Amino acid sequence: MNRFADKLAIIAITMWVGALWAIGYLAAPTLFSALADKSMAGMLAGKMFALVAYIGMVCGTFLLIHRLASYGGGALKQGFFWAVLVMLLLVIGGQFGIQPILEGLKEQALPKGVMESMFRDRFARWHGISSVVYLVQSLLGLALVLAPRKS
Repeated sequence: MNRFADKLAIIAITMWVGALWAIGYLAAPTLFSALADKSMAGMLAGKMFALVAYIGMVCGTFLLIHRLASYGGGALKQGFFWAVLVMLLLVIGGQFGIQPILEGLKEQALPKGVMESMFRDRFARWHGISSVVYLVQSLLGLALVLAPRKS
């Protein structure tokens, strides 16, 4: 593959993993500790997590295509390829599977906040699942960052 595409792949890894870490482990916790209105903090964090998800979908798709274009079928034998694929599947599952469930629980709880409603336990369970999915993505992202680069 050409050097421009290789450099773009490094940028994609940096953008995706950097966004995962910055939003998940810096921005979102800061919102919840700094804002008195936890539902506002949750709404803002949710919007940021959605942006990270779309960044992940674009970057993950590019990285898979780039890897296949660079290595052909040999890409299927590389841990890098499978780490990106799992991350991509997790981000899609989180955004289009778990997040709609969380949003539905929030809507059902209205006019109360979901944590003050009878949906609290279900919301907490799905939020925990979402957090584990996010952690797995973050750890796989660490593997991408540490993966050897061709010179």
